[in-house]
Amino acid sequence: MQPNLLAVKQICLINDLKQLSMKVSDILKSKGSNVYSITSGLTVLDALKAMGEKNIGALLVIEEGKLLGIFSERDYARKIVLKGKSSNDTLVKEIMTEKVISVSPNDSIERCMELMSEKHIRHLPVMSGEEVSGVISITDVVTAIIASQKETISHLQNYISQ
Repeated sequence: MQPNLLAVKQICLINDLKQLSMKVSDILKSKGSNVYSITSGLTVLDALKAMGEKNIGALLVIEEGKLLGIFSERDYARKIVLKGKSSNDTLVKEIMTEKVISVSPNDSIERCMELMSEKHIRHLPVMSGEEVSGVISITDVVTAIIASQKETISHLQNYISQ
């Protein structure tokens, strides 16, 4: 028996709409809202050690509850390694990215993908007003989309096998 093409299209459309309506808050619900941060006076070497211990690619630079910047593997590669500086003698505040691009919990996953793609960034702090409420990475976004697509495939397989 041939599956009803209209029903298959409807299932796919529902998935597309679901993906478009996914919010940053949905990702934070599933991954948690842990925020790993450092202060700007830490050495780059100490920041790298912290990133290695947590197995993460970026740390927020926060002082007195205020987001001052972000320090990433890319900052290290471009501003320490390529310039021949020492990570033991350089402070995070000397090389961190100060113009932080962030999102809110209500922003869509689509908006996050656009920002990450346009700005060539991999991490987005999530801000609730002036307060950091989490961080999402490109991996988090891709994982959420893959989970949504797997759910759609499952719905389609269930429909076809009826």
